[in-house]
Amino acid sequence: MHKIGILGAAGIAPRSIIQPARRRDDCVIHAVASRRRAAVEAYARLHGITKGYSSYDELLSDPDITIIYNALPPAAHAEWSIKALKAGKHVLCEKPLAMTADEAELMVEAAETAGRVLAEAFHDRYHPVFLHLLARKASRALGEIRALRAEFHVDIPFDPHNIRHDPAQGGGAMMDLGCYPLHWLRSFMGQEPEILSAHAELTPLNVDQRMEVSMGFAGGVEAQLVADIASPPFRGLLRVEGEKGAIEVDNPCLPHKGHSIREWFGDSYREFTLAAGTTYDYQLAAFVDAVNNGTSLPTGGQDAIGNMKALDAIYIASGLRAS
Repeated sequence: MHKIGILGAAGIAPRSIIQPARRRDDCVIHAVASRRRAAVEAYARLHGITKGYSSYDELLSDPDITIIYNALPPAAHAEWSIKALKAGKHVLCEKPLAMTADEAELMVEAAETAGRVLAEAFHDRYHPVFLHLLARKASRALGEIRALRAEFHVDIPFDPHNIRHDPAQGGGAMMDLGCYPLHWLRSFMGQEPEILSAHAELTPLNVDQRMEVSMGFAGGVEAQLVADIASPPFRGLLRVEGEKGAIEVDNPCLPHKGHSIREWFGDSYREFTLAAGTTYDYQLAAFVDAVNNGTSLPTGGQDAIGNMKALDAIYIASGLRAS
């Protein structure tokens, strides 16, 4: 039985780790930590968690915990994930894995040194919808890939006190949201992109609320990416064009909340959905299997470093970071 500790009394944790763990018989949410005593006690009571710690170090010192879910803001991902790994815990870390590729490399090195599993929580990568896309590519049904487009829009109204609008905490459209469509493109192509251009629309605090990116993959394949936190309603799209046809997926991030797959091959057109569980259930199942059996994960190690390198390059291309 794996006992899971949560770093941060986070709003995402109930759907991303607490509920999926309760649907399994091989793991349990054992503890949560927050630096605010009243908050962690209320959170533990609300979610039926056995222990609530008012310091992160206390949670990492708990000998019963084998898996850490790091739900802290991105600025704290590297520090506390590395501390967790050094404490002998396996770590499932929220996205983006780190603030920079340099931090990501230190995290991956710490995992390798400790002999522990570290994965970035791109839960959508484990869902049958994304696996269907990969199967279509592997079968050569699309032929040579010619172009891709990935968009993700989530309404996060501007608030200078919201960490999603604070670049020091890892906020901004590209870091908070754009890491997803970037990962869709990289994962589908199985390659690292060249960032050709990036344009940011800024908030009054000079934080990107929208990022438009052009990138290229090997073989002259062009890809467009849009990440926007100021353009409701919530929507996501991944479109792949090949010499033999095209595929579009609506809502590739959270397909269990409703999705549509559209395929054009020659004169035929098909629109359908796939019956499946939540992305988070598939992610936890894969993570536990990696811990138990040493199976590899598609969202750890070099993949996580690659996503951060691309994020760094996008911010440099946009002029929001120095090279």
